[in-house]
Amino acid sequence: MKLVTKIIEPQNREHLERLLLKLEKDSLPIWGKMTAQQMVEHLIDQVQYTNGKKIPYCEVTEQEAYKARQINIYTDTELSRNVIFGEPLKKLLFSDLNVATNQLMSELRDFDKYFEEPGKTEIHGAFGPMTYQEWLIWHSKHFYHHLKQFGLIEGSY
Repeated sequence: MKLVTKIIEPQNREHLERLLLKLEKDSLPIWGKMTAQQMVEHLIDQVQYTNGKKIPYCEVTEQEAYKARQINIYTDTELSRNVIFGEPLKKLLFSDLNVATNQLMSELRDFDKYFEEPGKTEIHGAFGPMTYQEWLIWHSKHFYHHLKQFGLIEGSY
């Protein structure tokens, strides 16, 4: 598999953290409205739905979720630029970008621990229940998308 589907795997976390630490407060995105810190805090929020800290729910039927999961997890489908799922956070939760990045890495460790239970799944709002391996792929695609957004990584899927 390509880096896009492996970027958050535990063995790649140091590489991921090095990429994120290249961000600066005034780093500009290639597309979109988020600041660098808003992007990192957005990723924290999304990981918290998969490490037991926030309660997710599925917003579509089981059949729709299955179909979306097959397309978005098991193909090279790329996240579109400028996809908007609400406004960027206006009030930042962390004192600075480095603190937020450290928190994101901590949330990812909690994600790994959360899935230590055999057979554990967690719900994605559009894809339904997913395994740890499926979440690794989805989170990796999502992170890759935002790394590209800030010019930290190049290429397409």
